[in-house]
Amino acid sequence: MWVRTRATVAGGVVLILIAVIAVWLVVRQVGDQLRLPLSARTCTVHADGRVALDPDQMANAATIAAIGAQRGMPERAVVVALATAYQESGLRNLADGDRDSVGLFQQRPSQGWGTPKQIRDPRYAANRFYAALKKVRGWESMRVTDAAQRVQRSAFPEAYQKWADDSEVLSRALLGDATGAVACSVGRTPVMRGAAAAAQLTRNLVLDWGVSSTDPTDQTGLAVAAGDQRDGWRYAHWLVSHAQDHGLKRVRFGGLEWTARDGTWGQVSGEQGPAGQVVAEVFAEG
Repeated sequence: MWVRTRATVAGGVVLILIAVIAVWLVVRQVGDQLRLPLSARTCTVHADGRVALDPDQMANAATIAAIGAQRGMPERAVVVALATAYQESGLRNLADGDRDSVGLFQQRPSQGWGTPKQIRDPRYAANRFYAALKKVRGWESMRVTDAAQRVQRSAFPEAYQKWADDSEVLSRALLGDATGAVACSVGRTPVMRGAAAAAQLTRNLVLDWGVSSTDPTDQTGLAVAAGDQRDGWRYAHWLVSHAQDHGLKRVRFGGLEWTARDGTWGQVSGEQGPAGQVVAEVFAEG
């Protein structure tokens, strides 16, 4: 009886282990779809397709795209980077992961990607990814998943491909190839307000885009010159993507405006604002 009981317990443990491994494999293959309930998504992107994200994911995606553009990488590189971050972290700046992996791309300090603190900086992580991708001979003609795999060396080399379509939608919008394509609904209590919000917004816009022509309009906003429509929508979409964490109230460009109140783009009512400039307004103090 004792032997039979021990055998039964051992068999049960084995079955549980098999079930746990099976669940882990499914989660790894399906990716972040299992962790992103639709009700939590408050940003939508429409650019020959539709993607829904929450504000943190949207801000991270916008930074990844901006760093790629600042480095002069083609749009295909941004698609690969976004698909990689989608799969590795769900576009979240994770504090941990498999073994010593951290950050958006789950880069490992032990593999020479940098210190944990460096890798947790989205700009640093994106720059390191693009630098590694650029060294892959012929990456431009590879499938998204193959190019990503040459950088990441994942145990699941096909996993990145399922994010290719969504990443293309995001890239078109965030690189300015669509008009009024990023719309975010933000909370009624801004994280930042007034001069502090305007200053932080200006600093981060410079860091992400390398733009030197930002000009705080006053303590409640900023204006940035756009060389053409594409540049304008790059900056405008970036601003809306970071609305939640920078206390943005309004963004205007090209006769359209996004407002935190509505969370959508519409025709500008009243004064249009300076031509060729993207104008952003933050919530006032108080």
